[in-house]
Amino acid sequence: MQLLLRNTLHGLFCASAVLCAVDARAQADMQTSSQRWLEAAVVQAPPVQGQGLRMEVSVGALDPRLQLAPCSKVEPYMPTGTRLWGKSRLGLRCLAGATRWNVFMPVTVKAMGRAWVAKTNVMAGTVLTANDAMEAEVDWAEDASPVVANAEQWIGQVAARSWVAGQTVRQAMVKPAQVFQAGTQIRVLAQGVGFQVLSDGQAITSGVVGQPAKVRLDSGRVMSGVVQDARTIVVEM
Repeated sequence: MQLLLRNTLHGLFCASAVLCAVDARAQADMQTSSQRWLEAAVVQAPPVQGQGLRMEVSVGALDPRLQLAPCSKVEPYMPTGTRLWGKSRLGLRCLAGATRWNVFMPVTVKAMGRAWVAKTNVMAGTVLTANDAMEAEVDWAEDASPVVANAEQWIGQVAARSWVAGQTVRQAMVKPAQVFQAGTQIRVLAQGVGFQVLSDGQAITSGVVGQPAKVRLDSGRVMSGVVQDARTIVVEM
């Protein structure tokens, strides 16, 4: 696909054998061609979290101070370590000219889709309820932290930092809720192939569902396991 897009862009850029300095006309031609290349590329993007997003591409301008030598073959490429998501850049390099050059054009790729946004301001540490956010169309690519797309990913969780009304709910904004503190009496379910043993103990560390915690059994033995719920740690033997 990349080769096909590249050849298409070559044709768009190189209908003339001469590509001059970055004057207004050359700038407009390069922006138009880059826009088409990017639009073709993002159409091929796979679904994100199982959702097909509506991609919107906008192309910036090259530095007007650049003076580019004539080139009959310009190749577009994505620089190493970049992706077509949010604010990015598209590389353009001359492959057939008296002077080889390589420049970067700023681009922005929005990924529009349904997600959750804060209804009101929420303080850090708040246990979140269904009233704290509502569904809306947002730009998934606006921030590096992934969007929280499903309600079960945030309802019952804790706000990891303060929220502002209208802010898109992202994974960095929530964390699992603590279900017990150190010193709490809990159950320890020790299990292995073909057996389960249930005993009592005292939590040495606080407990967060799905996270590791330590417990001291009545015998004095210390064990590590995974918090199952507000009363139980599971220890795999």
